Amino acid sequence: MTTFRPPPSGYNDRNIDGPIWLRLDASIILLAIGLVCIGTTVVYSATRGVLTDEDIANTSVLKKQLVFVGVGGFLAAVTTAVDYRRARPSVPLIYVAATVSLIGLFFFGTDLNTFATSWYSFGFITIQPSEFAKLALILALAAWFSSVQSRDGLQFVNVMMGLAMAGLFAVLVLLQPDFGTVMVYAAIVAGIVVVAGVAMRHVAAVLLMVGAAIALMIQQGYLLEAQLNRFTSFVDPENAARYNVNQSEIAIGNGGLRGKGLFQGTQNNNSLVPEKESDFIFSVLGEEFGFIGGAVLLVLFGLLLLRIWRVAHLAEDEYGRLICVGVFSMFLFQAFQSIGMNMGIMPVTGIPLPLISAGGSSMFTSLMALGLVENVHAHRLR
Repeated sequence: MTTFRPPPSGYNDRNIDGPIWLRLDASIILLAIGLVCIGTTVVYSATRGVLTDEDIANTSVLKKQLVFVGVGGFLAAVTTAVDYRRARPSVPLIYVAATVSLIGLFFFGTDLNTFATSWYSFGFITIQPSEFAKLALILALAAWFSSVQSRDGLQFVNVMMGLAMAGLFAVLVLLQPDFGTVMVYAAIVAGIVVVAGVAMRHVAAVLLMVGAAIALMIQQGYLLEAQLNRFTSFVDPENAARYNVNQSEIAIGNGGLRGKGLFQGTQNNNSLVPEKESDFIFSVLGEEFGFIGGAVLLVLFGLLLLRIWRVAHLAEDEYGRLICVGVFSMFLFQAFQSIGMNMGIMPVTGIPLPLISAGGSSMFTSLMALGLVENVHAHRLR
């Protein structure tokens, strides 16, 4: 069982009994605002169109993104305000709701990208339930492993029960099929399992079973050939799906050290990079802001991850600690995978860059996840 150390020497807890807004980690809020501002600017650049003197910029995507940011900020505030420990009895209900929403896609889902049926369409907005399932998975695994640690210990049967909860989500999402989101689920599980103290022999046994299950699904045709081509394109230069990556690499290379300037990217303006406002948003930033812009983005993500890890260290209970670890793992893997995909060193999976890529579901999930971390920070030592 994980033991907790007291806060670092000299740590200031004078506002521990004050209003909740005085007990938040201001650094996380400022870093999130900075990343959202960068993302909104780059999304606008990617979608405004090529303008002449008489043209009017296309602001439709920008307006939607600003609405998503506003709604996401509200959801983050709600997620922060409700004490995570008092809400713990509702975690099973949250998990069931997420499961039902994933199952419902097979009956009422919409195919937006010809690859996967992963969205509910409500006319003015589309919702991707697998994004919100990330939060449900973090809460469920944190609640389960913190519970069995104090009751029975991390016996193999308890570990398998926890991983079965993640496995249910993974199977439902694989059947859409959406292999990228399953990779995020795996990263969340890995982070929580390692910090919870699960024995490595148990982890190895589970990995063997998961590998066999994925191989069986591929053999039986549950994963589309187009999905597999995208996933293996980064190691196969002759792969047809490599076109997206090649164009992204050209865009990033065009940026050089300082970039071509905002709205001045040639790859961007000529729409040579597919899905440039979402999957390949980093290529737009790299072309227009160069190596310096990319480095600034990485530094901001690094600082955000450090603050999340710090809150995990300060958490007063194992449940809060594992919540923060789950959020940390989600942000770390998604940022690494998305940026790596743009640079040709990771598979093309369609994973959005948190707080940067266009899209409502991703923005809501990312901001709510940070709200959970702030919740843990605000209710420490109370």
